[in-house]
Amino acid sequence: MNDWPEAWDDNRGGRYGRGSASAQPESARVMRQVRRGPAAPPGQGYGGVPRQPSYTDGGYDDGYDSGYNTGQVYGRPGGGAPGDPGDRYAGRPAPDWRRRIKWTALTLVTVLIVTMVGTYFWADSKLNRDVDLSTVIDRPEKGEGTNYLIVGSDSREGLSDEQKKKLHTGSAEGKRTDSMMILHTGDNGPTLISLPRDSNVTIPKFKGSESGKIRAGMGANKLNASYAIDGPTLLVRTVEFNTGLHIDHYVEIGFAGFANIVDAVGGVEMDIPQDIKDPKSGADFKKGKQTLNGEEALAFVRTRYALAGSDLDRTKNQQKFLSALANQVATPGTVLNPFKLYPTMGAGLDSLIVDKDMSLFDLAEMFWAMKGVSGGEGKSMNMPISGSAGNGNLQWDMPKVKQLVNELKNDEKVTVSGN
Repeated sequence: MNDWPEAWDDNRGGRYGRGSASAQPESARVMRQVRRGPAAPPGQGYGGVPRQPSYTDGGYDDGYDSGYNTGQVYGRPGGGAPGDPGDRYAGRPAPDWRRRIKWTALTLVTVLIVTMVGTYFWADSKLNRDVDLSTVIDRPEKGEGTNYLIVGSDSREGLSDEQKKKLHTGSAEGKRTDSMMILHTGDNGPTLISLPRDSNVTIPKFKGSESGKIRAGMGANKLNASYAIDGPTLLVRTVEFNTGLHIDHYVEIGFAGFANIVDAVGGVEMDIPQDIKDPKSGADFKKGKQTLNGEEALAFVRTRYALAGSDLDRTKNQQKFLSALANQVATPGTVLNPFKLYPTMGAGLDSLIVDKDMSLFDLAEMFWAMKGVSGGEGKSMNMPISGSAGNGNLQWDMPKVKQLVNELKNDEKVTVSGN
């Protein structure tokens, strides 16, 4: 018994829904999933898809079409299933590796340039350009090459009482010069010349750094007295007056800065030629190779009472150490390691006092020249000494000094030997 409404029965006719045993499928009008369209060519199904055989009553019936096919409706060409990962790459061009490499290289170069420019301005801003060499009067003419006056002062500025005790610096007020050197750079290699602080020189008339007034000279005196009287500009004036050599740049570093640079670079290896013990400087070293930290390095370069040649031997040790320090700073292990390079640059630049015309390139040239001295590409020496003056100071050997200055002025190979 069928309870379906008559209207339904009328729509359905004698087909499915009334217990019909007919094996015929619903027409395309009823089966909405079957695509409508024009009649297919002979042997083809809807949409040009080959008609698929069906199995009926134990045999194949070529007249049966279920409306389905072998994967052309839902899948990719070739029968792949929907959602196959390969669908994402279908129709995409192969990667352009040349273009990718080009843009990667361009990005790296851009980052490198930005980093270098940023580092330059950061470093340049940290230089203490406090010395005005334009106030120095009666200057000799400039020669060939470049001359740096490098000064190590005994300034305790920035040191706590505990640090002064640890570094054996004492608590003296003001600043004096513990070491003075002329570094000449040119076409014939660098030359590093130490000027003993007890050198007997003439302190000439000069322009006061604070008053701006011309002051009378003070006659024969120790070289380091000129620094104590009126600082860097009078020291430059005194060196130029007594040598006739034009000083192009001035560089000064104090106790604390020196020790900080050595520690920042990880210590400096030195080959100490003899046992050294000096309670005044704190030096206590055994003969042989060893790596000195900041505290030990400061004690080493300040020692003179334990050395046979006193101040002359001390200047040789200072030259040796500064060259080794410059060589250590210039190694790939420091330059290519930002975790070591930036602390070293920060410690050094914060500690240096330079002239107003000093650039980072000038500073780099100075360090590179000092590295050359330690590498055997240049020469290191003391100012030639002939003996002691009547006042007990060290007297320069003036004929040798004049020959040395002429060779430096003309940027010739230095043939003069010092003490």
